[in-house]
Amino acid sequence: MSALTRIADKTGVIGSIVSTMGCAMCFPALASIGAAIGLGFLSQWESVFVHVLLPLFALIALLANALGWFSHRQWQRSALGMVGPILVLIGRYTFISGVLYAGLALMLAVAIWDLLSPAHRRCGREGCAVPDQAGR
Repeated sequence: MSALTRIADKTGVIGSIVSTMGCAMCFPALASIGAAIGLGFLSQWESVFVHVLLPLFALIALLANALGWFSHRQWQRSALGMVGPILVLIGRYTFISGVLYAGLALMLAVAIWDLLSPAHRRCGREGCAVPDQAGR
């Protein structure tokens, strides 16, 4: 399940960023970057990107990070990974672009962190080991 959640997380991040690059009217900062790298042709599908693909990819990233907890049992890492997609969804439905940009930046930062330092299981299925009096 770890490989599946990692792939789904990266797919959600890339899909969300490309979806925002296709909408020049809604997200001018990212759309200008998208146009500069040759994604200007995506503007003809603006409504599909904003209304369907952006929330879909944010939900994929949100679910991947939530399910990632089952493989590595690090709630802080999973919570940080879920904050970005939640901010993207809040920014998309309230049309506050600053919240959306912060969510995309956080999603990208967590995805890069996950690539550079993958999560490892901290606890077993039966729970975490409690250290003894000596701290071992």
